[in-house]
Amino acid sequence: MKLRKNALAGIALAATAALGLAACGSSAGTPAASDSAAASGEGITVYNAQHESLTKEWIDAFTKETGIKVTVRQGSDTEMSNQIIQEGAASPADVFLTENSPAMAQVENAGLFADVDKATMDQVPAEFRPSTGKWTGIAARSTVFVYDKNKISDDKLPKSMLDLANPEWKGKWAASPTGADFQAIVSALLELKGEAATEEWLKGMKENFKAYKGNSTAMKAVNAGEVDAALIYHYYYYGDQAKTGENSKNVTPYYFKNQDPGAFLSVSGGGVLKSSKHAADAQAFLKFITGKKGQEILKTGTSFEYAIASQVDANQKLVPIKELQAPAVDPAKLNSTKVTDLMTKAGLL
Repeated sequence: MKLRKNALAGIALAATAALGLAACGSSAGTPAASDSAAASGEGITVYNAQHESLTKEWIDAFTKETGIKVTVRQGSDTEMSNQIIQEGAASPADVFLTENSPAMAQVENAGLFADVDKATMDQVPAEFRPSTGKWTGIAARSTVFVYDKNKISDDKLPKSMLDLANPEWKGKWAASPTGADFQAIVSALLELKGEAATEEWLKGMKENFKAYKGNSTAMKAVNAGEVDAALIYHYYYYGDQAKTGENSKNVTPYYFKNQDPGAFLSVSGGGVLKSSKHAADAQAFLKFITGKKGQEILKTGTSFEYAIASQVDANQKLVPIKELQAPAVDPAKLNSTKVTDLMTKAGLL
């Protein structure tokens, strides 16, 4: 009997503490989370395809702010989106986070996202979220052409990403075609230039490029002199530079700009599943990571992805977003299925 009383007292104390934390989190500028998940100890489940370290920083800060626990299941964009679609209404996921937006569009097209709360959407500029409002941008990464200055002079750099399909670039550049990062770039090309132009470019790419597994591996190959250049995302370069620089000391980033397909700014996405059993807490998490505190983690942390929401500037080491001159692309229209079909047809997958 005494043990039962102690157990009940412990539960009551935990619930009180959780309620107090949730109340603290409802002050100005923080998410108004419900106390249900925090009090029960259940928390929310995030299917995470974003970088594990970045998401951990977000989760730690969110839990400290609200008392709501977060369980993470880690996987790639495509792996996680396919799992959510397979699980359907029975999915245990409350929130889905990705590195690139085509996986978000895939889940949206399956009708599995709830609408994002307006307060969250209002924190994110329209160009960094889909027109449908079924999910939102949480961060961004820029396409960049990294090259070895000892092998390519500035006057010989391609004016457009499309130039990389030309015969003069045969054997001179690298990419990681099997990754979601590169497939997002091709998705943007498809949306911007259409199927015929994309198919033609992929055909030229097959003739010209060298395949590596992973953006960092492709950059290392440039640094080691194995290949002259590589088409990757910007943060691989800046992340390595912030450490030892040993994999990027011979590498220089080049931005295509001019609304070129090669200037594509890929939006990382976040959405709440329609099947979520803790919808209020899931929405609070999304509001937190797109809010000032969540975006400040991007600005001051080591991910070197772009902050895009709540008027938070990017990390000072990065080229400002306005200077990237990225093309306008509605993330909701990026078609991963069509892209993989085209890349398979071209012999790239």
